[in-house]
Amino acid sequence: MEWVILSLTSAFFLATSDALAKKALQDQNEFLVAWFRMLFTLPVLVITLLLVPWPRLDADFYLAFFIALPIELITVILYIKALKYSPLSLTMPFMALTPVFLIIVSFVVLGEKVSLMGGSGIFLIAAGSYILNIDGLKKGLLGPLRAIGREQGSLFMIGVALLYSITSSMGKMAIEHSSPLFFAATYFIALNIAFVPIALFMGRGELKTFMQKKTYQRLFAPGICYALMVITHMSAMKLTKVAYMISVKRTSLLMAVLYGYFLFREENIRGRFFGASLMFVGFVFVVTAR
Repeated sequence: MEWVILSLTSAFFLATSDALAKKALQDQNEFLVAWFRMLFTLPVLVITLLLVPWPRLDADFYLAFFIALPIELITVILYIKALKYSPLSLTMPFMALTPVFLIIVSFVVLGEKVSLMGGSGIFLIAAGSYILNIDGLKKGLLGPLRAIGREQGSLFMIGVALLYSITSSMGKMAIEHSSPLFFAATYFIALNIAFVPIALFMGRGELKTFMQKKTYQRLFAPGICYALMVITHMSAMKLTKVAYMISVKRTSLLMAVLYGYFLFREENIRGRFFGASLMFVGFVFVVTAR
């Protein structure tokens, strides 16, 4: 079950990167934070690109690459806006929708079919991660759903979940026509380059202060963790169905809750036990599915 280990490792590095970024850079320009975290992935990605064999690329690789890249850029912007405009408790639960969307999207794009057990596991993980990220159930199970009409961030995050299902499927297609490490390096280097003008424009009023105070230095560790997340993510994607891989990676939401408790002393961790239990049962279903 190499893909399970790689997926869990990817989830760990994602949760760690997010926690370190949050701890180091509260109340900073969100576009600059996103940009510098991506910039610090470059040392790992460039070294990877120099060390791995370069595969012979075909039209399918370029098609998947150039469809996914602009969509990925949109998801970064929507994700940042979702976090800015709405409370986390009303936005993060909708990230649980990505593996559910993938059941359909990965079938359409890749022809991948999930088994009954695998599909059940995906829905359990989605339900568990949804419950897990509701703020101690204070607003009730339907709180995030009721907030869709009034919370712009909720709509943004639903869009992110849907678009991630498309980029994940396109990423799997590109990997099948190249290699996991080659695609990981080239794709995220290209994403870095594409995000530069957006970050410079959106952070223009705060960039000088950001640089003078050397605030960006605190994003080095989050950036390295993010690069390791990318490498393990793409490596796992090669080995299993994309819906299974992404659903297991969503355990990063559980890890984020633990980081919230130990690093930020966030409350209601006991109230999230039910969501964690559902995720665990779903995880067992997925990793034993065919």
